[in-house]
Amino acid sequence: MSIKASAEFDLLEVLAKRFQKNMHRHPSLNWSSIAQLLKEKPSYLDSLLAMEDSGGEPDVVQFSNPLTPGIYFVDWAKESPKGRRCCCFDHESRVSRKEYPPQTSALELAADMGVEILNAEEYQFLQSLEAFDMKTSSWIATPDPIRDLGGALFSDRRYEHVFVYHNGASSYYAARGFRAKLKIAS
Repeated sequence: MSIKASAEFDLLEVLAKRFQKNMHRHPSLNWSSIAQLLKEKPSYLDSLLAMEDSGGEPDVVQFSNPLTPGIYFVDWAKESPKGRRCCCFDHESRVSRKEYPPQTSALELAADMGVEILNAEEYQFLQSLEAFDMKTSSWIATPDPIRDLGGALFSDRRYEHVFVYHNGASSYYAARGFRAKLKIAS
């Protein structure tokens, strides 16, 4: 067995165990159908491995929002994934920094991983299933009018409430990263 095949086998085992342990996240789904979707599109495994390796702890959720229908793997780590922190929002904001630019940005890293970042509605829906980001925060998709003015949005959970805030897109902090989503079915 090649190293890549071994890593994919190990990843599938980790994902299957996480799926079974957290049925409240996907009560109407079963692992065999998810595993079949992953086998049909091997490139998903590369993205899921990147999510796992950066600390995301991906698991399945089915969004019912008309703007985001489908079955997704999303990050369920209790705090913003460690391997994706200390990044500003996007390429433009990163290269605009005159001093101490970070190595990457949330949108650049997401693109490299083959995933997208969550939007505010998705973030809030996930928070309705399970609390996370109680010590960290996560960049979220930002509407163009806000981004055009130099801003970007992020979210966290404090005082048992989910908040959406704004910041300069070029800012970055040790406790801010991003949460990823990977659509696997409509």
